[in-house]
Amino acid sequence: AGRGLTQVGKVFQFGALTKTSRYNSISRLNASVPSKLKCSNVQSSLFVQNSGFSTSTLAPDSERVSYHYSDGYLTNILGEVKTIAVVGASANWKRPSYFASKYLQKKGYRVIPVNPGVAAKNGFILGEKCYASISEIPDKIDMVDIFRASDAALGICEEAVRVSKEKGIKTVWMQLGVINEEARDLCESNGMKVVMDRCPKIEYSRLFGELGWHGFDSGIINSKRQRKGKLSISSESNDGVQFTGFETKCIHAGTRPDAETGARVTPIYQNASYVFEDVDDAASLFNLQSFGNIYSRLSNPTVAALEEKLAALEGGVGATCTASGHSAQLLILFTLLQPGDRFVASRNLYGGSITQFKKMGEKFGWHVDFVDLDDHSVLRDKLSHPRCKLLWAESLANPGGIVSDLKFLSEETKRVQVPLIIDNTMATPYLCQPKEFGADIVVHSTTKFLSGHGNSLGGCVVDLGTFDFAKVPEKYPSLTTPEPAYHGLVFWETFGPLALTVNLHAVGLRDLGPSMAPMNAFLTICGVETLGVRMDRHVENARRVAEYLENHPKVSWVSYAGLGSSHFHHRAKEYMPKGPGSVFTFGLNGGFEEGVRFVESCQLLSHLANIGDTRSLVLHPGSTTHRQLSDEARVAAGAGDEVIRLSVGLESVNDIVKDLSQALAKI
Repeated sequence: AGRGLTQVGKVFQFGALTKTSRYNSISRLNASVPSKLKCSNVQSSLFVQNSGFSTSTLAPDSERVSYHYSDGYLTNILGEVKTIAVVGASANWKRPSYFASKYLQKKGYRVIPVNPGVAAKNGFILGEKCYASISEIPDKIDMVDIFRASDAALGICEEAVRVSKEKGIKTVWMQLGVINEEARDLCESNGMKVVMDRCPKIEYSRLFGELGWHGFDSGIINSKRQRKGKLSISSESNDGVQFTGFETKCIHAGTRPDAETGARVTPIYQNASYVFEDVDDAASLFNLQSFGNIYSRLSNPTVAALEEKLAALEGGVGATCTASGHSAQLLILFTLLQPGDRFVASRNLYGGSITQFKKMGEKFGWHVDFVDLDDHSVLRDKLSHPRCKLLWAESLANPGGIVSDLKFLSEETKRVQVPLIIDNTMATPYLCQPKEFGADIVVHSTTKFLSGHGNSLGGCVVDLGTFDFAKVPEKYPSLTTPEPAYHGLVFWETFGPLALTVNLHAVGLRDLGPSMAPMNAFLTICGVETLGVRMDRHVENARRVAEYLENHPKVSWVSYAGLGSSHFHHRAKEYMPKGPGSVFTFGLNGGFEEGVRFVESCQLLSHLANIGDTRSLVLHPGSTTHRQLSDEARVAAGAGDEVIRLSVGLESVNDIVKDLSQALAKI
């Protein structure tokens, strides 16, 4: 009551922060909270090492909590503070407390280290004399930053309260993974601002726009030109207005006006490498101690703008773009799997994915079990294998149009504590939001609907920030054990929920090298801006074409979840209420030869191996995309001899039907 506690459903509001006690996607949480208190995706997803909140490991009625702070609250703190006492500061340059302090120094803050061991030797850290306690610091202190375990926070806060008037302490900030509600209550009751389970370095980077350099969603949508050296003004701190519409994010997320030139359209940074300020700046970047660009294999400003946009659209923490959809798949598998590991995948995947997983997996020492996801007993058996590390499915299968039961799949992966990876290429985030149904990671071939015009290759991995890798560290050593190439840095310990995206850039792109070209990123950004408008038209055209084919005497069946006759119609309405895309298959009365003759008779529809274009596309999967599979595997994947795949485009639907009609007349 003293802090004005109110309840909105299961969401509690504490002035500047929000606390939730239910398993909830961030979009649902934000829908329940006044705009003034809504939080960005990076903020919303920050949970660390058993101290925070992971939707991937919690039952619906769990009482574990997550703390969310508004951008305005954090911006005010970081704007007012001048001197910071870092309790638990380390003299070891490899430790997070060292490079967090170094970063804050570089941004103009005075950082005073507190470490009894170093103080006993009259030592210095980063040029500042070290003290054994807060009380011993002779100067004024604006903020205490706690780099100690959660159970030590109360004692530190008690000391801070005792000397707060003498030292001028206004804020206590507890680092990532540090949560102590008793300590918070003590400080707040004495008039201090409190932040828990956050890193000021990361929050400054996000608000300043630097996190976007590596594809993290800053949560900031603003068309004002950012002034160099100034904190960004987020929409939340702009008179309480927040811009959250999907179409708004398509246009604005990740693409603020260029800070240098004021250019409103994101520039194409056709550049291989980047100039360092000095040797120390270069070392900090190579050691992952600061955010910035080194080489375009690792990050590029144009690519990063697209990454932030896609992370925002999927509700993720961050995204990593690659040269193609296949390279995105390889990148995430390379990061999460070790030789000898296994994973489970839907047998109804795109044919190229089936081949990649099986053939490439064998070379990497991985084993994949392809299963019917609706055969629950087999799925559970394969997921229960001790070396199983993930489940892979398509939200909307290519080419069969099968709609995955995402909620069920999420429940099963949570049971065995492995991430659920969803290929959302066919549905796009406009039609389906996998995070709302329990997915942990989303992949895309951006070549398809996201780009939308058949003019640019690309892929993307979006970390939704919902899987707590620290809960099962032995399963994912790439994130939870020291990385030799970065002097023993542990990604999860250092970056918390940003760890996977950082690793995908700093290790995956570094070693495998499938970087997205800046020009392709630019073209995809342009395509995404009209995603919502295009998908509405795609879906409407597809529905009318499917209805026409369903009633044609030469068509034996139509597999489109938008039809009431579809086995997946009910599931599509649940997971894709705006429509199940515009790619589907149908069967001809006949076999292989009739399929070939039909495809070759089309005049308007383009015969090519792609989907998601403005143009309508036609393909005979049995002779093309699924040709490399055995007959049995091809049929199981929905690519039998009689099957035709359509990707319905944006032409006049009457003309699309007219072309199909004349082609059907020739078989």
